Amino acid sequence: MDPIKPKNLNYCPMILAFILYTCILLTIVWFTYKKNTSESDFVLGSRSLNFWVTAISAHASDMSAWIFMGYPSLIFLTGVSSAWIGFGLVIGMFLNWHFVAPRLRVMTEKLGSLTLSTFLENKYHDHTGFIRVTSGLICLLFFTFYVASSLVALGLVFDIVFNIPYGLGVAIGVVVAVLYTIFGGYITVAWTDLFQGLFLVTMIVLVPVVAFTKGGGVASIVQGAQIRDISLKLIPSFNFKEILTIIGLILSWGLGYVGQPHILTKFMGLKKPEEMYKSKYFGTTYQFFVVSAATFSAIVAIGFFKQGISNPELIFIEMTKDLFYPFAAGLVLCGIIAASISTMETQILVQASIISEDIYKRIFRPKAKTKELLWISRLAVITMAVVSFFIAFFKVSSIYNLVLYSWAGLGASFGPIILLSLYSRRINRHGAIAALLTGATVSALWTHINKILHLNIPEIIPAFALSICSAYLFSYLARNKFSPHSEH
Repeated sequence: MDPIKPKNLNYCPMILAFILYTCILLTIVWFTYKKNTSESDFVLGSRSLNFWVTAISAHASDMSAWIFMGYPSLIFLTGVSSAWIGFGLVIGMFLNWHFVAPRLRVMTEKLGSLTLSTFLENKYHDHTGFIRVTSGLICLLFFTFYVASSLVALGLVFDIVFNIPYGLGVAIGVVVAVLYTIFGGYITVAWTDLFQGLFLVTMIVLVPVVAFTKGGGVASIVQGAQIRDISLKLIPSFNFKEILTIIGLILSWGLGYVGQPHILTKFMGLKKPEEMYKSKYFGTTYQFFVVSAATFSAIVAIGFFKQGISNPELIFIEMTKDLFYPFAAGLVLCGIIAASISTMETQILVQASIISEDIYKRIFRPKAKTKELLWISRLAVITMAVVSFFIAFFKVSSIYNLVLYSWAGLGASFGPIILLSLYSRRINRHGAIAALLTGATVSALWTHINKILHLNIPEIIPAFALSICSAYLFSYLARNKFSPHSEH
């Protein structure tokens, strides 16, 4: 039999569900808009968030539509062994909460830094502005593709679920995200993330449970795996190559957390640093449920679509359409919209803060006033959203590949130097610059190196390692060549 193709339903009730969901978001915007009166409010909420809003907001900004579409599709296509990615995500984020979040929160406030770029600049006493501008440009590059991945997901949802053309769906996604980011800022993003985070975890747990009970249970899953010849084992075979593959899956995603600016900025907005441990356990528990449910969705889909499906990234959507009445299905699928927008708005906000703080103020208008910077931030929101729109409109890649490229690039660029800035005294300005450039360059080019050398090593692993090595090497060379007292 041919793979199952998407089905069309009565889309009017689904559109009504989406309108209801959007109205809730706009209500949150309305009540938080007046809280943003300064650049500090817009970029970091004046560090006023409590521990549970911080926790859910951090994880909601991480759980893009990739968790509904990209990650389940990989398990559906390759088998349960790909679920080691989920293990890497949970462990990676827990370690991020434990080792990075507390120190970053305290040190960024001590140095008066609103963005990661200004933190690195202040930490390493870079008066040239090179660190700030370089790190800002790296963020803009990789975030543009990251935002595009969320827009691709929104375009597919609107096309398949609401019968709205893909391009128009992408445009609607841009407008919704921009509206309540531009009028709300950090506080609005955090509170909408809270709502959307709770909403998406409910939906991603509900669908596979219903599908499991109505789709034949374990027997159906086993049958589907046999038909498509995929393994239901976490470790299909105990051999050296398989173990290396598993380690690669864990590290390729777990390592990336320490370098994701849209997540790290959530740590910086917590009101009381001593409550970080509460956010750690609350947030990790939340993430465990989301990742477990996404994994279960993929496993259930193996039995639900025994003959396969034309686009595996739509398995969650198609299960929902088959299991629920249109209005209820529309509400459930707003979980994907929640995941897309909650990630996208945070990333757009980070891009805006980079353009206003790290580029405009640092290079063009050092004495710019608060209101001027606030409007520059809002103009930057629109600009970066438009750029991402064009990337998404032409579908340059799949959701999974777009996220993986951006995740690895950001993780390898910022992860090493963030860790070193928090824990090492032997790194100086030259080492910081080398770490940023090495991580970004190696990550961006490693896909081509893999092809040339016939390797299958995730780009973040060599990029992360080489970034740390270059930081120590160039710091050492700078100390010995320029000044023996240049350490910080």
